[in-house]
Amino acid sequence: MRWNLRMKAAEHGIWKSTDMRRQLAAAGLEISAGKMSALWTGTPTTIRLDDLDVICSVLDCDPTALLIREPDKVAARRPEQQQAASATSDTSVVVTPRFGRPRSEPPL
Repeated sequence: MRWNLRMKAAEHGIWKSTDMRRQLAAAGLEISAGKMSALWTGTPTTIRLDDLDVICSVLDCDPTALLIREPDKVAARRPEQQQAASATSDTSVVVTPRFGRPRSEPPL
């Protein structure tokens, strides 16, 4: 996924993170300067859905406008995952259930 906040903000005439932060505050979302800087300059690893809702409201967009899929990156990772899956399927492990007392007795 690619984070597209700066481009969407620029489409609405917001060129600085401080301006975006002011607009978010006016909409009811108080964001610290550090968090706003992280949202503005990079791709967040996590974002609260409530925060995303306010950002989308301010920018008058859908979350799909802020989160852009990158199928090429997913396809590039796929061969590694398929190789790992085939390696684990070759070694089959038979699990047999244990009957009787599976736990130890409590101390007296």
